[in-house]
Amino acid sequence: MFANKLLLRLFPFLSWFPVNSFVIRGDLIAGITGGLVLVPKAMAYAQLSGLPVYFGLYTAFLPAILGALWGSSRQLATGPVAIVSLMTAAAVTPLAMPFTDDYIGLALLLTLMVGVIQFSLGAIKLGTIVNFVSHPVILGFMNAAAIIIALSQVDMLLGIPKGRSDSFLKDMWEMAGYLPQTHLPTLAMSAFALALMLALKKISFLAKPSVLVAVVITTLVSVAVGFEHKSKGKPDLIVDPAARELVVAYAQVDGQITTLTTDVTAKLTQLRGIEKTGDARAAADLRHDIELARLTLSTLETQNKARLAKVNRLHFERGRAPESEQALLYVQGAVPAGVETDGRKWHIKKIEKGEMRLMGGGDVVGNIPAGLPSFRLPTLTLDAIFSLLAAALIIALVAFMESISMAKAMATKSKQRIDPNQELIGQGLSNIGGAFFQAYPACGSFTGSAINLQAGAKTGFAMVFNGIFVAVVLLFLTPYLYHLPKAVLAVIILLAVTGLVTPAALKHTWQASKLDGIVALVTFVVTLLAAPHLDRGIMVGAGLALVLFLYNTMKPRVAILGRYTDGTLRDAKINDLPASDVVTAIRFDGRLYFANVSYFEDAVLEAVANNPEAPYVLIVGDGINDIDASGEEVIHHLVERLNENGIVMLFSGLKKQVHDVMRATGLRDVIGEKRFFSTAEQALEAIYSRAEYAGEDDPLRPPPRTNTLATPLHD
Repeated sequence: MFANKLLLRLFPFLSWFPVNSFVIRGDLIAGITGGLVLVPKAMAYAQLSGLPVYFGLYTAFLPAILGALWGSSRQLATGPVAIVSLMTAAAVTPLAMPFTDDYIGLALLLTLMVGVIQFSLGAIKLGTIVNFVSHPVILGFMNAAAIIIALSQVDMLLGIPKGRSDSFLKDMWEMAGYLPQTHLPTLAMSAFALALMLALKKISFLAKPSVLVAVVITTLVSVAVGFEHKSKGKPDLIVDPAARELVVAYAQVDGQITTLTTDVTAKLTQLRGIEKTGDARAAADLRHDIELARLTLSTLETQNKARLAKVNRLHFERGRAPESEQALLYVQGAVPAGVETDGRKWHIKKIEKGEMRLMGGGDVVGNIPAGLPSFRLPTLTLDAIFSLLAAALIIALVAFMESISMAKAMATKSKQRIDPNQELIGQGLSNIGGAFFQAYPACGSFTGSAINLQAGAKTGFAMVFNGIFVAVVLLFLTPYLYHLPKAVLAVIILLAVTGLVTPAALKHTWQASKLDGIVALVTFVVTLLAAPHLDRGIMVGAGLALVLFLYNTMKPRVAILGRYTDGTLRDAKINDLPASDVVTAIRFDGRLYFANVSYFEDAVLEAVANNPEAPYVLIVGDGINDIDASGEEVIHHLVERLNENGIVMLFSGLKKQVHDVMRATGLRDVIGEKRFFSTAEQALEAIYSRAEYAGEDDPLRPPPRTNTLATPLHD
């Protein structure tokens, strides 16, 4: 028995067996159906993450299989998703330029770190840690992230440049200045793709594969109309002297930035070696050199950002020549008389290693390497690890929350038990394995999981088949994706995130609890303002939720009770009930602990002061769920002081855990066993029957007053 449990713990997928042909057939259909939808979305999400589109396919391959084999849900689809893709870009972009080798290496390191965090939390059974990030925080974050995702695709939808600064809103404002440069063919392709996908969703038998059908059609249209036009050349081809000087200056400084970045990385490695030897002077000198290099690097980057904004506004007319050959470039509107051009408007897409990449048409996916992802080590440096640590932790938690919420939703329909710790292990292994085979962080996908459930998936074999389908695409079908317009991928992302904008849910949260509404609103605003640093939104939201929770518990509800007309005890203030001259009944709703004991003490003393003739105080403790040492001490203090004033303090409805503390400390003996009652009604019956006729030996007899009520009851 123990051996079987251990085996299932190590290899949870063994619980799928035995399987019959009916189950396998259903899983195969679900896997292929999901794969048809996943392939175009995976490429779109990779574009969102700042990686080449084929990294989306890599993320949909191995992580999907590993997540299914070692997770606890049999329908959860693991792969690239919009939120995590955006968070990946937000984490890595400040450290490296998107689409570069450095960026890819850091993205793989981020994947590894996310996987290690998730696996570690699952292995030590800390799956409940996700509960520290409340639903209002996630709600506010998701809505803000959805808006950021949608806005981040505007440049792809319109074919215009987009800045990359440390402020998302600043980039959006800069991009608004490029709106007059909208590439009309790209805009037309975006509108066509959007209309096509919306129309296909209304056709029942095409609703599920609507995205794939739209991808096929738009790719064919792209080929037919010659959507892509590209060329390349040296800055010397620019005829206008001012424009040529601007581009040459940018290219030269870009080369200096690359050299300096490499130099700083090498010196950091050298510094770690020197620190181990204990040579403090050499280490100090090297740190000085590194700081100077970083200052120079920052200056050069600032200068080149300003140049890039001007380069993005340059438009050229190109001399008539095949696009594969080089030709002179004339600033638009300044073509000399008699010079024949190709009639297209060209702009500089990228300047790399002193060479310009020119665009004269729409942007397409381009070459996708055929074959499965090869083994590649992430960028393993201490600097990179520390730089990505906070983002990795946030992504690990957000990714797991998205995964476990979908897994639990499906479990209610499939009547399956979900183990959060095993799911963490599965998600962790999927990211650890993916990190070494060129995948960026993956998590449970809402769309893919829903398709699995609707298509009748019974076991994780559905995602295994899904991964195999993606592998087939990588091996044999990548050449057919060359002409797929990136604008179509932007439309796919746009449609995918519309469901994440939920103003009704935000309104509902506000109606349910004003404090939760404030948390959701603050998280939403901070996430928008702090973008691309999305982790700040989560951290501020979670911190605020914790502070408001503590504040709320510091002042729990305290009610002075009175007899209602039906005989029940109710809040005297709300129901306008008269005070009793025999007993002051007080109900305290909340845990009695260090943060609110002072509030409890003040509430009791104020109630006694407002009803000075009543010789009894009854604490109705049905709402006191727990008590700590501070709470016990305050009760002890109150009992003694009230006794000095001739007032008896009684308790009703206390829970077992409160009684246990009082017994352990001897407080129950100090108060007296006869002063505890199961219900408030029993306590009141005893009080009213003895208030006037209590004998000398009656435990409920009020003690003689040694002080007057005018005497302070506490120091």
